[in-house]
Amino acid sequence: MSLEIVQRNLLNILEAVADAVTISSATKRCRLVAVSKTKSAEMIESCFSQGQRHFGENYVQELEEKSAALASKCAEIRWHFIGQVQSNKISKICNSSGIWCVETVESEKHARLFDKEWSKHGASSSPLRVLVQVNTSEEENKGGIKISEAPKLAEFIRKECLNLNHASGVNPDFEKLYTVRQAWSEITGETPESVELSMGMSDDFLQAIQQGSTSVRVGSKLFGAREYKK
Repeated sequence: MSLEIVQRNLLNILEAVADAVTISSATKRCRLVAVSKTKSAEMIESCFSQGQRHFGENYVQELEEKSAALASKCAEIRWHFIGQVQSNKISKICNSSGIWCVETVESEKHARLFDKEWSKHGASSSPLRVLVQVNTSEEENKGGIKISEAPKLAEFIRKECLNLNHASGVNPDFEKLYTVRQAWSEITGETPESVELSMGMSDDFLQAIQQGSTSVRVGSKLFGAREYKK
């Protein structure tokens, strides 16, 4: 896909997101995370030049390589790690230039490790934003914590992980995750509107915004189909 088409796609998606927020009764804000896995640094830089700042990567190696390649050209870029977290890769995630949010924390163990690694950045660094991944279907082959355990993990992060900033949860099941947000707001006293919900992808991000999403992850609709090395 040409850079011109990608830029046009970006503008169309941003306009669609803005329009959806305007008519939504469940949210008044929504961030676009451009999912750039398997895509070139050139494509990312092209979107950055159009004002896009948030990009999502599934694989640690890609995150490391792209964040290093774009660190000087795109200093304001904000990377989201959206893949499955592995304990032995947490240090690499935390040391990636421009890492802004980890969207797939699902255990106290991983929260502690992120907290420990991020503490090495010193007091001058802002807390690392993290989202609790919720397995709303509770299928064993899917990632994420059980619905009933999500508020407990969120509370653990809030109280025990001072180097992390817990935002809320991520999952494609809109109504169930919305319910988790309501429960979390009751526990903490935060307003539901201030708690972040990351849900919605290329095929359903407009529906997700209507259900209260504050962050949508769009990949193929922006960059085209994934490109895998042969």
